[in-house]
Amino acid sequence: MGCEDLDDSAASGPAAGPASADVVPFRTAVRTWFVISWQTFGGPAGQIAVMQRVLVDELRWIGQQRFLHALNYCMLLPGPEAQQLAIYTGWLLNGLRGGLAAGILFVLPGMAALLALSALYVGLGDSGVVDALFLGLAPAVVAIVVHALLRISRRALRSASLVALAVSAFMALTVFAVPFPAVVLGAAAVGWVLGKLRPDFASSAERAGTDQGTESLISDDRLHHGQPSLRRGATILIVGLVLWAAPLVAVALLVSPTGILIDQGLFFSGAALVTFGGAYAVLAYVAQQAVTVYGWLAPGEMVRGLALAETTPGPLIMVVQFVAFVGAFRDPGTLDPWAAAVIASLLVTWVTFVPCFLFVLLGAPYVERLRHNHQLTSALNGITAAVVGVIANLAVYFALHTLFGETDQLGSGLVGLEVPVLETVRWAEVAVSLLAAGLIFGRGWSVLRTLGVCALAGPALWLLGAA
Repeated sequence: MGCEDLDDSAASGPAAGPASADVVPFRTAVRTWFVISWQTFGGPAGQIAVMQRVLVDELRWIGQQRFLHALNYCMLLPGPEAQQLAIYTGWLLNGLRGGLAAGILFVLPGMAALLALSALYVGLGDSGVVDALFLGLAPAVVAIVVHALLRISRRALRSASLVALAVSAFMALTVFAVPFPAVVLGAAAVGWVLGKLRPDFASSAERAGTDQGTESLISDDRLHHGQPSLRRGATILIVGLVLWAAPLVAVALLVSPTGILIDQGLFFSGAALVTFGGAYAVLAYVAQQAVTVYGWLAPGEMVRGLALAETTPGPLIMVVQFVAFVGAFRDPGTLDPWAAAVIASLLVTWVTFVPCFLFVLLGAPYVERLRHNHQLTSALNGITAAVVGVIANLAVYFALHTLFGETDQLGSGLVGLEVPVLETVRWAEVAVSLLAAGLIFGRGWSVLRTLGVCALAGPALWLLGAA
């Protein structure tokens, strides 16, 4: 299905009757989310960029400022912000079922791909074959993330104050190692103060978010709002908590109330509530627990799991599926190793991602209700600027660890900077990254088309011995 077909469908969306809860036809929305789900490489920066390109730029289903407003809220939540943004946007377009469809489709391809790669890793005992197959994808993502950074920064940073906030966020993360939640909260506080000192700060930032690009085909008033109420909130909370706990209770009753499946389910249920700062921020904690406390992985295997997750679509936190699969395969208890690995993988995926639906569906109506609150808008505009700095930090991190084999840390204490060891440059990855940059920036190719070419270039370089 080409973009032209999607655009035609989108254009018919606003013509739907006002009584309908669907702003665009639900089947059209599902097809679109399915297409998006196979393009979500590159961590949150690349995933947000894909949704920006498809939903805001090409289909024009949602305006730039409304998209950034949703992103700002999702940045404040624990868990993968890109998937939460998909849930929020799906809810805006098609209500509850739209949010559920968008969120589920967002993780399904990555879950299936990493499940297969985890089985391949365990079965082969070495990920060399997998590395060859995906050699071209990770370097291509470097160019994709830079492209995303430039697009989002052009739209979000339309004043000197916002540029300063973005630069400050980047420096805080890159040089001073300030925790991500502190950066986001600090940016929100600065934005709130600027809104108090300059009453036009919120409105000028809103105009900045909409003065570039094409106008949305669907007005903000047509998007799903929902009415917040105690009854609605209690219903979503109770149903969400029951669904969240149900598989873990089933495992305890049908398999065993102790053992690795319960340990993994409880650990990752707790981790889902504290994963502020994205996948990279939480992976150090997960690695420490998985290796030194529980013994699910050997030292160094967490990096291999992350490498596999980097080359699959979907949230990078999906690497927890790899941790669960490998750990349960090696310590299956009374179960068959393969059965234990698959059950553990699916269980951990469930307890990790279900809270995302709960957080978004509970809070979205209240956030929408406060959308015209200028003080809140000012605070969220500050977060928007910080997001640009965060994406820039992710781009630097990704480039360092993709294009170079080793890095050094300059400085110590409160100030430090990670720099590449130039002698360890990976020329094959550099070549693929330059190819991807040429296709995206020079030829204007789509992300999916670029990834397809780079996916073929990777194995070719590996066979030639360049990697």
